[in-house]
Amino acid sequence: MKDHFTLCLWFDNQAEEAAVFYTSVFKNSKIESISRYGREGFEIHGQKEGTAMTVAFTINGQSFTALNGGPVFKFNEAVSIQVFCDSQEEIDYYWNRLTQGGEESQCGWLKDKFGLSWQIIPSMLNELMSDPARSGRVTQAFLKMKKFDIEKLKNA
Repeated sequence: MKDHFTLCLWFDNQAEEAAVFYTSVFKNSKIESISRYGREGFEIHGQKEGTAMTVAFTINGQSFTALNGGPVFKFNEAVSIQVFCDSQEEIDYYWNRLTQGGEESQCGWLKDKFGLSWQIIPSMLNELMSDPARSGRVTQAFLKMKKFDIEKLKNA
């Protein structure tokens, strides 16, 4: 059996909206299926009949489940999704799309409009950081950044 895992993202009631948003941002992505709440169990789940219960979707082959589980749990920075980018254009694209209605943070981190944390990272950052002669200067450069600037990192 092939190893496979799915990331489950707990939302209050925005699972379908979030899945539609994420699949619009990332190429090679799609909504696979949607299950909906019925009348059964309303006294426990409290969700309106017809509301999405789970939305299965994929982004670049990675499986996700968006779950409308109610207001019990919230996202925080302890978990984030890393997006590695080969160009400044990619960084700009993902940064601009994912911060719409969300908020910018430091060192390539952001929160989207649903509160999920993302890291938009240049693919070459690990290579720069593994060079002992450059890692200090690169760190000094990116600590001053919100969105990563590849040219400034290369010049550090």
